[in-house]
Amino acid sequence: MVVRGRIDILVLQGQLWVLVIESKRAEFSPKVGIPQVLSYMLAAPNGNFPRYGLVTNGTDFVFLKLMVQEVPCYARSRQFILGQDNDLERVLQILKHLAAMIGLS
Repeated sequence: MVVRGRIDILVLQGQLWVLVIESKRAEFSPKVGIPQVLSYMLAAPNGNFPRYGLVTNGTDFVFLKLMVQEVPCYARSRQFILGQDNDLERVLQILKHLAAMIGLS
């Protein structure tokens, strides 16, 4: 598979793609970036490890998890919105959890 485009941010640990981040302008919903980040995640050289993604416009955040198997399967989080309830705290907790999973914290 050949994917052309530019990943906005790629977090690596060794050769393992830890997190692919796609950012969009503030006037766009992060949902418009989901197909783009999924295509990057599908092209990642991670073998059978889960792949994680984040799409944001700076205010709204959507996390993705892709399981690569015979038929790839992904799940997405709800849309977290800064300034709403405890959403900033929750976004930071998720990022901290991802870092802990790979031993960065």
